[in-house]
Amino acid sequence: MKNLRFGVIGWGYWGPKIARNLEALPHSTLAMVADMDAFRLAKLPLNQPWIQTTTHVKDMLQSDIDAVVIATPVRTHFQLAREALWHDKHVLVEKPLTASVEEAEELVALAQERQRILMVGHTFEYNPAVNELRKLVQSGDLGKIYCVEAERVNLGLFRRDINVIWDLAPHDISILLYLLGKKPERIKVQAHSHLQSHIEDVAHLDLDFADNMNAHIHVSWLHPCKIRRVTVIGDARMVVYDDTNPAEMIKIYNKGADVNADPVVSYRYGAITIPHIDWIEPLRLECEDFAQAIRTGVQPRAHGGIGLEVVRILASAQDILEKQEMQNTEVPV
Repeated sequence: MKNLRFGVIGWGYWGPKIARNLEALPHSTLAMVADMDAFRLAKLPLNQPWIQTTTHVKDMLQSDIDAVVIATPVRTHFQLAREALWHDKHVLVEKPLTASVEEAEELVALAQERQRILMVGHTFEYNPAVNELRKLVQSGDLGKIYCVEAERVNLGLFRRDINVIWDLAPHDISILLYLLGKKPERIKVQAHSHLQSHIEDVAHLDLDFADNMNAHIHVSWLHPCKIRRVTVIGDARMVVYDDTNPAEMIKIYNKGADVNADPVVSYRYGAITIPHIDWIEPLRLECEDFAQAIRTGVQPRAHGGIGLEVVRILASAQDILEKQEMQNTEVPV
């Protein structure tokens, strides 16, 4: 089997984590790392002399590597990914795919034209607990899904280049699309800027789907507690996915409410089930899927088209904020 040669663009917080997982893949080599900051590059492990470093991305794009992973600020994603595709490299871009719908559409079309894999770093689609949750939703074990509540809050990390929606909401939007297998029809947004003018640090998104199902997403950089939780409410059972509780990441509640003919609401209370999760690092599974897609030509789970759909929703939310100035309104997605 041919060894795949990977390059990583961006050696900040996420780049080294991606590199570690690429290095662990069979028949794969991390061949090159690019970053504009030579001081960052100097921190690469000395026991990996085969890894070339450069402060010029063009050196990587003109090399014989097969694929690049882009772990840079959002504003740079489009230009870097487009250049990589034009140089016939397979591309994995950290979330969100781009800063606009038009950019995402161009990348998806270009990847198809150049017959290269375009993938986005929606790591939670590879999380074993999220996959268990998806099985419960898709199998019908929860019954008819009424609503989904997602909360992703913490104190920081504050960004100056994007707001909290573009920073944190891509995780939960991608989870929703993956769980439900369908796109929202309408969106409503409320967001507030507290510490930095015109950069929202707290936001609430309401997404309406077909069949009267809705989802609510709360994201914040300004919260005293770290919460990473998704709650799915079905008419048969309910489930809570808590990413901060490794021992009990999934809890299935056999409880609910029914309306009798009177009409009187009756309540059901049953046992709580905690399924066993065979844990594998999601980023490892993501990198494996990227490598497998390159070898086979089969689209990865988090392919560019999925990244485009997430960007559509983010852009719709941003459009509301810019046009309505904090008014709670709704527009088609």
